[in-house]
Amino acid sequence: MIRSKGKLSKRTRKLKGREKLTINQMLQKFEIGDVVAIDIRRNAKNIPHPRFNGRIGKIIEKRGKAYVVEINDYNVKKKVIALPADLKKVEK
Repeated sequence: MIRSKGKLSKRTRKLKGREKLTINQMLQKFEIGDVVAIDIRRNAKNIPHPRFNGRIGKIIEKRGKAYVVEINDYNVKKKVIALPADLKKVEK
């Protein structure tokens, strides 16, 4: 049988030993223009692609419960949609 090549293939061990999610992390509030880091937590679904883990970007809009974060990926601006549990505020 052919092995699956999904977005979490070969990456679940990196996410396995992390801390548990708390209610405060899920209910964080951010303002447009805040600088945040993408820090993927243990919630298995609705996560940004693991290649963006650790990237720093700016919040440009809110979509429902999630936020749209604009990051630079080798001089190309990309938009990543992430839930508040997967974002961490960065102090300047």
